Amino acid sequence: MERQVSESVVHPKFYTLELLKSPRSVRTVTQLKTLHAQLIRTGLHQTSSAVGSFISTCARLGLACYAGKVFDQMLKPNSFMWNTVIRCFEKNHQPRNALCYFKHMMEVAERPDHFTMPPVIKACAELTELGTGMCVHGQGVKTGLELDVYVGTSLMEFYVALGHIEMARKVFDGFLFKDGIMWSVMLSGLVNGSIGMDSAQELFDEMPLALKDVVPWNIMIQGYLKLGDIEKAATLFDQACSRDLLMHNTMLGGYAKHGDCESLVRFFQKMPVKDLVSWNTIIAGLVNQRKINHAMQYFHQMQSMGLCPDKVTFVTILAACGQVGALETGRWLHSYIDRTWKSFDMDTMVGTALVDMYAKCGDLESAGRVFDKMLDIDVVAWTAMIMGYSMNGQSVNALKIYDRMMNSTAVRANDTTILAVLSACTHAGLVEEGRNCFYSMSKELAMTPKIEHYGCMVDLLSRAGLLEEAYEFIRTMPVAPHVGVWGALLGACKIHGNVELAEVAIDNLIQLDDKDGGYLAIMSNIYANARRWADVARVRQLISEKGFSKLRGCSSIEINGEIHEFGVEEKTHPRADEIFHMVDEISKRLRLAGHTSGTNEVFFDVEEEEKEKALYFHSEKMAVAFGLLATGKGTVLRIVKNLRICSDCHAAIKLISEIYVREIVVRDRNRFHHFRDGSCSCGDYW
Repeated sequence: MERQVSESVVHPKFYTLELLKSPRSVRTVTQLKTLHAQLIRTGLHQTSSAVGSFISTCARLGLACYAGKVFDQMLKPNSFMWNTVIRCFEKNHQPRNALCYFKHMMEVAERPDHFTMPPVIKACAELTELGTGMCVHGQGVKTGLELDVYVGTSLMEFYVALGHIEMARKVFDGFLFKDGIMWSVMLSGLVNGSIGMDSAQELFDEMPLALKDVVPWNIMIQGYLKLGDIEKAATLFDQACSRDLLMHNTMLGGYAKHGDCESLVRFFQKMPVKDLVSWNTIIAGLVNQRKINHAMQYFHQMQSMGLCPDKVTFVTILAACGQVGALETGRWLHSYIDRTWKSFDMDTMVGTALVDMYAKCGDLESAGRVFDKMLDIDVVAWTAMIMGYSMNGQSVNALKIYDRMMNSTAVRANDTTILAVLSACTHAGLVEEGRNCFYSMSKELAMTPKIEHYGCMVDLLSRAGLLEEAYEFIRTMPVAPHVGVWGALLGACKIHGNVELAEVAIDNLIQLDDKDGGYLAIMSNIYANARRWADVARVRQLISEKGFSKLRGCSSIEINGEIHEFGVEEKTHPRADEIFHMVDEISKRLRLAGHTSGTNEVFFDVEEEEKEKALYFHSEKMAVAFGLLATGKGTVLRIVKNLRICSDCHAAIKLISEIYVREIVVRDRNRFHHFRDGSCSCGDYW
């Protein structure tokens, strides 16, 4: 007896159709090709619905060209099929192919519809082809599609993207009925374009209240924050009918950028809901204002609430640690990353942030260990390591790392890498090596030097005592020298006592920037060193007339994970009395050791004894005194100063390192100084 075939057998065509209805189940190229074979086998490869679903699957997998080949095999594609393949190419960022298929669609007399035009217009925007986009616009006018809301919105987005706000406004004004998206697109164009916030505010006021959801409110708030008008942005925020998390985060970011820590913290605390973006924003805002201790408090609070930090969190906090020299906190964070994020050593961004942090804290050994552990080392990581060696006075090692990068990897140096190498040469007086690097930019690397590279070369030559060559280099530069170039020459003139060239430099600096009194202070010191007291008085008078004030020196030191900041004669510290007593003790021991204060650093018209007293209480000496008080014997003191360390403090700290048997690391505005046993790593060349 013959066995009957079970009726439960699934027909191949039915199986293929079911698979196309759930395209998410197709995840690989092999599965896609299998599905394509099923389409051909079952005869569905000429069916619009089946092929349309297949092309959409290709788009999701990023296989637009495969989709194009399948489409080309269709004998009579309808408008739905044309729209699908055009959209597929546009979604996969192949705008040229999208336009080619649109052109072919027109050639075969297939009439476009309101589904055809939006992806075609987006393709024109991606190519930034105004003429092509206007032709498509013209086609929309001919076919009456211009008045379709979707087409009109796409045209507005196109003109806004290309900066033609007036054309976008014409399209907008051509509609009697406008939906909320059209209003928002037009508002965004006005806010981000060159027309200004007044026009945006007028349009916003005209917008029907029923259409004002969170999007237009957000656009307006962002616009005012972009202008720095925090008060107007806050007023709009308070007036908003509804507020979502994005709007709260936008306003929070505004307070962070504005630098108002009090308002930032107050707003954050009032937020009904917070996400990772919120926490990262307040941490970054506090970091930017050097409120590192507060930033760390919020980092720990975020952890206690069960929210896991991401790359942005780590990079922000690590950058903060490097900024203020908080090595203890940076090491703790590194340990935390090790414990909680096992794959961090495979992440280039976090690895580079760790290298940068350790280097800026003067711990090159740890920086090197992290660098060697990284699996994917890009040009940013290489540059961070080169810069780390450079700023720590290990210029030879910096050049070795650069040679290793150039000879053993496929990574290409960029202009920042060259700046790091030139900086290394400058710190060590490696004139020939610096020259070779600078001229290799155009000869070997096909790079055009920027003004910063010329500035580094002037700094290199002039610090090495080649002042006339540096001046001639400035005179023959193909770009106009900026304040950094003339400032480098002026600083070197102070080191080498060249008054004549210093006067040339200061004249140019005054012409370029008459708001910075720091250069005049240097010039006054140059005159004082040359005993030209009449010129000292003249410069001091000029400083007084222009109302200049010298940038306040500030030094910080990390003790037990907390940052302590000191200004000149800092009296607000809880242990101020002890610190002042310690400074007096240090001063006495320095004098006994034969130290004489370099009072030429103080150009005020006061007695020598008063000049000496002023030097004793420089911020870095205050930080050193506190470090000696607050730490045990043998502890390394790590200090960060916002200005260049003066020659008297440099000489004094060398002696302090010997008298108190301490290693003292000072990072000033330009570089590191590692003081040990009465000497400095810079070799007194800084």
